[in-house]
Amino acid sequence: MMGPRQIAQGQLFYDFSLEAMVPPDHLLRSIDRFVDLSNVRSTLASSYSSTGRPSVDPELMIRMLLIGYCYGIRSERRLCEEVRLNLAYRWFCRLDLTDLVPDHSTFSKNRHGRFRDCDLLRQVFEAVLARCIAEGLVGGQLFGADASLIKADASRYSKVQAEDWSAGDTVSRATQEYLDTLDDAAFGGATSVQPKTLSPSDPAARFTGANGDRPFFAYSTNYLVDLDHAIIVDVEATAPVRQAEVGSVREMLVRTEEVFGLHPDTLVADTAYGSGEMLGWLVDEQDIDPHIPVFDKTERNDGAFPATAFTFDREANEYTCPGGKKLKKYWREMRQPRTGVCKDGSTRYYASKHDCSACALKPRCTPTVTARKIARHKHEDARDYARELAKTDAYVTSSYARKKVEMLFAHLKRIMRLDRLRLRGPNGAKDEFLLAATVQNLRKLAKLVPMPPRAA
Repeated sequence: MMGPRQIAQGQLFYDFSLEAMVPPDHLLRSIDRFVDLSNVRSTLASSYSSTGRPSVDPELMIRMLLIGYCYGIRSERRLCEEVRLNLAYRWFCRLDLTDLVPDHSTFSKNRHGRFRDCDLLRQVFEAVLARCIAEGLVGGQLFGADASLIKADASRYSKVQAEDWSAGDTVSRATQEYLDTLDDAAFGGATSVQPKTLSPSDPAARFTGANGDRPFFAYSTNYLVDLDHAIIVDVEATAPVRQAEVGSVREMLVRTEEVFGLHPDTLVADTAYGSGEMLGWLVDEQDIDPHIPVFDKTERNDGAFPATAFTFDREANEYTCPGGKKLKKYWREMRQPRTGVCKDGSTRYYASKHDCSACALKPRCTPTVTARKIARHKHEDARDYARELAKTDAYVTSSYARKKVEMLFAHLKRIMRLDRLRLRGPNGAKDEFLLAATVQNLRKLAKLVPMPPRAA
């Protein structure tokens, strides 16, 4: 039997509660336990006037932004519509059925002003991280670091040559941020190599083809992750340049120790972070074991013995080749003492021409020149220490654990849909990366910390 036709009839009064409409297992209900924005109003108090029309509650805007990044809602205009229609979103934002949702333009005005002036989004990220630490999800002994390319809001078809680009009379916000970061170690000052191509809409983005596909303009999001439960302990936006990414890891390690007192015993990363300077800083200055492959160019393409086949004697300050002969800095006494250190910071050790010419291993050692020489890096001790660590079982275990960082990047792009930035400029990239990392930590908290039983 077919039921009666459903006809909407207006009702004068409703017995309705938003609290009752949100299911107990809803993601926002699990996340809401860990969102503490009690300090937002006090942080922004100096940015508001004591007179005039009341503004939109900044805590409401932060909650709406968290919803957008949690559910991959990339447009703030659409976010306002979703919050207006979705009951669970209204509940999370502390909005009643009759409360008005702010206009989408409110976010831009506050983001470019009050939020960035006091670095509010980083404070929100650090508050969530502090909750992760309080819940026991951060071990603090094993950290992983990596970077991932995120496309910028700039078309690859509108690129211009760097020598043809000029700021012009009217400078946009993204262009001004680019000019302000020309000496920043995370962007313009990361490398002396100047970009050949710029984007007129976002000059700070770098044109890169590092992913093996067609080149595009991009930024790098850099994660420092505690590998116990894959909690992001710090995040930084940089240009997609190896020097900038390595420098950001150093900055994040120092900042994490200053703010939270976290100093890892081990850092796990890929070969891009295995330069001699980075390994020397980790081992000699930070006392951190680098589970990092050494960035090594000593392997020979002609099949000859690599530099690692030569044994170094620290007391005698000389090398011994596979044939048992010595390699020294100087084979005669110098009238004036010399350090032997070259401009690049390395030290050269030379074999005797007489020894090499009479050696049966010469075709396998130095087939093209008369005598073999070895360049020893100034941080070669740290490089050797990293090579020895790579032979341990702990190194193999931590290498598998490093995959958790890559899984976070996959979640960032596939689930949260942050494969392309919506905001422009270094500050826009920084804001998006901080909000995304905050939401990822919130989702991890909601997953690992069980909900308390609800009262009857």
